[in-house]
Amino acid sequence: MQGIAALQPYVIAAFLIWAAVLKLFTRRMRSQAGRTALARLVGTARAIPTLRLIGLAELLVAAVLFLPPVSPWEGTAAAALSTGFLAYLAYSSLAAPTSSCGCLGTHSQPVNWRAFARAGLLLAMSVTAISARPFHPSTPLLLLGLAEALALLGLSPELDRHWLIPLRRLSVRLRKPLAVRPSRDVPLEASLRVLYLSPAYCTASARLTSDVQDVWDEDGVRFASYAAGHRTAVFAIPLSGDDPRTVRVALVEEPTPA
Repeated sequence: MQGIAALQPYVIAAFLIWAAVLKLFTRRMRSQAGRTALARLVGTARAIPTLRLIGLAELLVAAVLFLPPVSPWEGTAAAALSTGFLAYLAYSSLAAPTSSCGCLGTHSQPVNWRAFARAGLLLAMSVTAISARPFHPSTPLLLLGLAEALALLGLSPELDRHWLIPLRRLSVRLRKPLAVRPSRDVPLEASLRVLYLSPAYCTASARLTSDVQDVWDEDGVRFASYAAGHRTAVFAIPLSGDDPRTVRVALVEEPTPA
């Protein structure tokens, strides 16, 4: 247990340095500070100075955690900072539920359970660090530190665009969910999404004068019809794939009344 406690200051300090660098030196972060929940708390004009003060506080706590000698008050300072994070997240979810917290960068996602879990994990690590002794590296402890760092990264919605979204896209490409479903199980929304991305729809969209009027499946193809002036545009959307380039369109003349 002493080894685990001795490890925590270094993991916490690395995370705080990363967060502080984003707040202090990222141009986009500073330019969009007024859109975060922090602006609702302190005012738009004070958002950037407050952001810088928080970044400096994170750097200061990280420095005392990194540098010897080891002292219980270092973990106490980290615990106080983590408690402040939790209080700020609670305020953000109540006062500005549609705004991001701005903790690790700019993104459009509001505060969610992952942000609370990240702050809670930091608090638990900080409390553990209060009883820290000088750190003596070992393979199990280094692996634990890596696991904790990965957990903090995984609980950071700000980083989803770097790993989670590409992973989901890869999963879709590998599984091809539209290709393995029976035609009756392919949602209409999925077919229309493929349709709207297709060159065929882009070419014919200027002639369309209605929303989708009729949809039917036949021989592995989903047909969707739209009014197109005095004609009807019929799109053929294959149900066995999700490539918009496979969509075809035909303009059918309406019968002339006798």
